Amino acid sequence: MNSVTLSPAPVASRRLLLRDLAHPAQAFSNITPNWFASVMGTGIVANAAATLPIIAPVLRIPATIVWAVAALLLVALVGATAVHWLRHRQTALSHHLNPVMAHFYGAPPMAMLTVGAGTLLLGKDVIGLPAAVTVDSVLWAIGTVLGLFSAIAVPYLTFTRHEIAEDSAFGGWLMPVVPPMVSAATGALLVPYVPAGQPRLTMLLACYAMFGLSLVASVIVITLIWGRLARHKVGAAAAVPTLWIVLGPLGQSITAANLLGGTAHLVFSGTFARGLELFGIVYGVPVLGFALLWAALAGAITLRTAREKLPFSLTWWSFTFPVGTCVTGITGLALHTGSVVLQGLAIIAYAGLVTAWITVAVRTFHGSVIRGTLLAPPMPVA
Repeated sequence: MNSVTLSPAPVASRRLLLRDLAHPAQAFSNITPNWFASVMGTGIVANAAATLPIIAPVLRIPATIVWAVAALLLVALVGATAVHWLRHRQTALSHHLNPVMAHFYGAPPMAMLTVGAGTLLLGKDVIGLPAAVTVDSVLWAIGTVLGLFSAIAVPYLTFTRHEIAEDSAFGGWLMPVVPPMVSAATGALLVPYVPAGQPRLTMLLACYAMFGLSLVASVIVITLIWGRLARHKVGAAAAVPTLWIVLGPLGQSITAANLLGGTAHLVFSGTFARGLELFGIVYGVPVLGFALLWAALAGAITLRTAREKLPFSLTWWSFTFPVGTCVTGITGLALHTGSVVLQGLAIIAYAGLVTAWITVAVRTFHGSVIRGTLLAPPMPVA
């Protein structure tokens, strides 16, 4: 038995890539939905830079390059997922029954929505505005349908199939209910390109409806996470990064409220349009306060855990996309209020986002492309 397991090692060690895999084909054996968090985390770095106060023009070219990387990564992961389903169908079919992994089915739709928004914000410089609108419209439509499905299907499985303990609630529970909020925020970018009249009105109202759907569900889950932390404490170190996911619905809702308010004048006029624009500020500033509170708590817990041991895993991508949504949310507030303090805060938060993204991206590249350990077949259950 030992000779069989050790024999491929010399061959594997001579490879430049996927060194720790017995065979390169094993790279497709463990393509789980949470891999799409890498697209989300990369895409938000580009999208946040596109609208960042003061320095957005300076970052235009680097941001466009990052958007292109996110787009290529999305294509690669969609292809790898298709291969995974063809070659490892039983493993793929088991993901939705896993009470932890099932929640990450919210990642693929958010990845599509993020890349789609980046196409409209940055990709139009490369492929032209008409093509960018078309690409974003297609990705938004697919991402929204998949996101609404995840917002219904995953909680349904949690309520009816998954075995849940009192200390099960974690940041990942937000993943399936946040996509409609991302649809609301990114849909606001498409509102000007929807035909005027009833189609544009329907689009705006649908985005506000998805805003409410995701907001209420997120508040419920955040309450459960707070309760779990109070009663059962931090828990496993590997799950600590997922505490940062709480910033996702908070930052994304601020972004959505301000973007939708900013486009309301294209549908409504007078007091109604002005009221929706003001709602973005009245809602956004208090929620930003709670987001800063949670960031402080999550940061303190992360540092405390890191001093002991914080093993690297794909959950580290939780340090990127949620923070990025806070950057876009703060940017929206800065735009509508004219606050210099908020402009500075957005730039500081973006610097933290880029630092986190570089750290996680480098370690992910090394653990997947170079070593292959992140792509290794799942360990058999004893």
